[in-house]
Amino acid sequence: MQSTTAAPSFHATSPVTTHARRRDTAVLLAIAGVVAVLHLLTNNRYGFHRDELQFLSDARHLDWGFVAFPPFTPFIERISMALFGLSMVGLRLFSVLAQALAIVVSGLMAREFGGNRLAQATAALAVGFSPVVLFSGTEFQYTSFDFVWWVLIAYFTARLLTTADPRWWLAIGAAIGLGLETKYAIVFYVAGILAGVALTPARRYLKSGWFWSGVGLALLIFLPNFVWLVRHHFISYHFLQSIHARDVRIGRAKGFLSGQFMMCANLAAAPLWLAGLAGLLLNRRYRLLAFMYLAPLALFGFGKGRSYYVAGAYPMLLAMGAVMAERWVRRLTNAGRRTVEAVYFAAFAFVSAYICAVVLPLASSGSLEKFALAHNGDLREEFGWNELVRTVAQIRDSLPPEQQAHLGITTGNYGEYGAIDVLGRAYGLPTPIGTTNSEWLRGYPTPTPTTLIVVGLTAQQANTLFTGCRLAGHNGNSEGVRNEESTYHPDIFVCGPPRKPWAEVWDEHRDFN
Repeated sequence: MQSTTAAPSFHATSPVTTHARRRDTAVLLAIAGVVAVLHLLTNNRYGFHRDELQFLSDARHLDWGFVAFPPFTPFIERISMALFGLSMVGLRLFSVLAQALAIVVSGLMAREFGGNRLAQATAALAVGFSPVVLFSGTEFQYTSFDFVWWVLIAYFTARLLTTADPRWWLAIGAAIGLGLETKYAIVFYVAGILAGVALTPARRYLKSGWFWSGVGLALLIFLPNFVWLVRHHFISYHFLQSIHARDVRIGRAKGFLSGQFMMCANLAAAPLWLAGLAGLLLNRRYRLLAFMYLAPLALFGFGKGRSYYVAGAYPMLLAMGAVMAERWVRRLTNAGRRTVEAVYFAAFAFVSAYICAVVLPLASSGSLEKFALAHNGDLREEFGWNELVRTVAQIRDSLPPEQQAHLGITTGNYGEYGAIDVLGRAYGLPTPIGTTNSEWLRGYPTPTPTTLIVVGLTAQQANTLFTGCRLAGHNGNSEGVRNEESTYHPDIFVCGPPRKPWAEVWDEHRDFN
């Protein structure tokens, strides 16, 4: 017997014309288009981020898995490289399109909950101008695509709950499978789905063949990467353990709860997602979605995850909250409604402008650039890579021909490796030698080099590993931006062979970063 609890129904009861729906969709597309154009106009500034260089390097060595992540993002970047070469705007285009899709789908979720144009547009704006979404459009990262899978899964689940059509489990399963091929953290979202199914009336789907077909489809899509993990002794699991321990040790897991307000959604939209969470919990039909937020939040919070890990669950809360807000303002007088909307959207615009100034590379000089670089460590990591590669090439060219003939370049982290591997092609530099993440799996070259340009180590580290080291150059950037490379890896050395055989060096060094 169904509960008679007085929970509001948020599904539309009045008919909506096809023409009105098209206009509503056009508004959502316009909002997504504005955000996309903002990225396209600014994504050519500075340079590649160290994480992007790792993805680009892995894209040159495609496999069914990589130590640090599943294969989806490098595969997409391989396509981007084929289409656009090393154009930053082109290579980041798929990230921009992914965020645009998330914005539109968030508005469609509000429609699914019964919202009209105001609710749909508010949800789309709240998602489009959240810090995580804006950041995800400035770079290509697995988080850029992982976010979309979370949003699509929520939308497909909302469609399932609205229509009671179990065939939506196939769409949910496909999105989960692609999510598993993008970022393993989506298993926490899956835990939320399973918790919601078990604890709500949606448990009836456990008897449906469509539910189990969705499960099977997800596992089938994930199968190639799972086989890769088995063949490599679940090296990615050990990587994640190591990275998590490092993040906790250096304090990156602090501020988890405050990050839900400051990172995962626009701060001005906090009343919306809080109301949306309450609305989902009160609504019998859509309660499953509430567990899809609460379970990952609890698991990441208890496990000391980073605050942005839950960001993909906020669009469904914002969509429901926007619907509730729309219905609330309708009950006000005309003057009251206009006042509330004006005050809210003015506050939203102010907060959004601040977020854009921090997250986006709005300027390549002047006060806006200084403000962004002072507040955004990720932007600082986009400086100096071309100069590093050029310096290494100059050091190579200064060596005698017999040393150049047997030359290797070693790197200390994946950013340096990616820079030499990807950007160094223009200078004819050899494939670098590295022991970080998937670089270690690629091994060292044969025949082994006898002269090495050593990047990313201190003088003590270089002399401990290699013979006959001398300082040959410096790593930094002409803008004087303080980042990891200029601060911690400022020196470049020329050395002889390692003090131990290469095989022993490889056995002793498998680095996660």
